[in-house]
Amino acid sequence: MNRSFISRTDVPALLLSGQVMHQRLRPVLHKFIYPVFCVRLDLARTAEAGNVWFGVDRRRPMCVRTRDYGPRDGSDLAGWVRAHLQQAGLPHDGAIWLQTFPRMFGFVFNPVSFFLCHDREGALRAVLAEVNNTFGETQHYLLSAPGQGIIDEHTRLVCDKLMHVSPFCEVRGFYRFRFRDQAGRAPSRGDTAFVGIDYYDHGHPAEAAHGLQPLMRTSIGGHLHPLTTASAFAALCAQPLLTLGVVVRIRWQALLLWRKRVPWFSKPARTATATSSGKETLS
Repeated sequence: MNRSFISRTDVPALLLSGQVMHQRLRPVLHKFIYPVFCVRLDLARTAEAGNVWFGVDRRRPMCVRTRDYGPRDGSDLAGWVRAHLQQAGLPHDGAIWLQTFPRMFGFVFNPVSFFLCHDREGALRAVLAEVNNTFGETQHYLLSAPGQGIIDEHTRLVCDKLMHVSPFCEVRGFYRFRFRDQAGRAPSRGDTAFVGIDYYDHGHPAEAAHGLQPLMRTSIGGHLHPLTTASAFAALCAQPLLTLGVVVRIRWQALLLWRKRVPWFSKPARTATATSSGKETLS
């Protein structure tokens, strides 16, 4: 059994440098690819992850603030995630890694961050996806494999769409996630990671494996490196306006879709948030 997941590395933080891809298939074809990087943090070892360029809850050019995630009060994120896992009856005794865009010079916007939840043997058993929209709303989706089994590159994780994200999509249908990690105990240049998200605006999840076409495909993937002083500085030099660029590119791509006359849907009223299981939660 392959258990070479990120949770088994001997470093407290990783840098994922690669690309984000977004492709709309209907009613017009529209695709873009941008270079990006994000960080992965072992939530049990955040105090070890800092250097002169990067820190957790510290003033650095590149940083992660715990109050940007979960309950958004600066409390222990690992404990908050484990409570969700325990409530759902999922293993909650292993490492939890947060994959996210960092704050760059104080600014950040994360369309989606992932809490990658492992068991004590190092196998990926659940993912808590935290989705944010440009209206300041957040939705959490707790994803697990059928039968609560191990998640590998062949596993497809499905949840209903519950929040308005884009004015060019309705709040209906479902997401289909897939995760692929290739990393050993000491990350090297050849280690890679990939997250794919397909959005289906109609149909049933069972049909997705038999030719049902999604409305959109999104992915982020690239190479993994230990997050060191040198790699953090290199990332800062390469993309100092990374997170500001995320918002600018969202607006630009929306303008292009509008010019292509893609139908526009107004934001519906939203009175409560919910997990993918339908239970209300504060998020």
